[in-house]
Amino acid sequence: MYLLLKSVIISIVVTQVAILATTVYLHRALSHRALKLGKASTMAFRIILWVSTGIVPREWVAVHRKHHAYTDVSGDPHSPIVETFALIQFANVYLYRKAAKDPANLAKYAKDLPPDKWDKAFFNKPLLGLGIGIGLLLVLFGPMVALLVSIIHMASYLLLSAAVNAIGHTYGDRPYNNFATNNNWLALITWGEGLHNNHHAAPTSSKLSFKKSQIDPGWWAIRVLETIGQAKIRLRVPKLVAGALDVPLELESQ
Repeated sequence: MYLLLKSVIISIVVTQVAILATTVYLHRALSHRALKLGKASTMAFRIILWVSTGIVPREWVAVHRKHHAYTDVSGDPHSPIVETFALIQFANVYLYRKAAKDPANLAKYAKDLPPDKWDKAFFNKPLLGLGIGIGLLLVLFGPMVALLVSIIHMASYLLLSAAVNAIGHTYGDRPYNNFATNNNWLALITWGEGLHNNHHAAPTSSKLSFKKSQIDPGWWAIRVLETIGQAKIRLRVPKLVAGALDVPLELESQ
């Protein structure tokens, strides 16, 4: 029981650090250029993602940018409206891999992110990164905890990431004119990513909370990075996309 409890706690920490790196670095900084990170924080995030998820950044960016280009219509890599809620929530990793490994997607949506020397030497080798991550767990906590943490973390990260797309395009509030939704409870456990309707209304905003009642822990982290000189915010006021303030989509059929 002690080993299981210890493994769950470590898994929560590892997963939350990975999600923080995902939202700040992959999503807000790389995909949307909402902020520019310093060299130290950039390298830290790259290493964290490499050893905890094996994600190749330009692949993640390409898939996400395609999602914005074809949001909830044919061509969207992971829409519960185009597919089904269950498929996105529980098999999103398959759809992600399919889109991420398509050379056409990389050429079109990540052409501004060519591999650098660090990618060629390390970050383009996801299995090596994951192996190092598991090795660190072995050294620090022993084989049983390392095994449990690896399994729990993998399931938690994949399910939470999928929930942003599945729940975040199905259930919740839609104050702006898009099919994405806001869920404060989801935002709390995904560093702000649950405020998905806000994000689709203003993709270039580094802050996903637009009201005092909305929770965006990722923004708090960005402000800390800004304070220590490791982040430069692009826009102080969210810039809404055209049509964002039109009648919300779910009301048009009423």
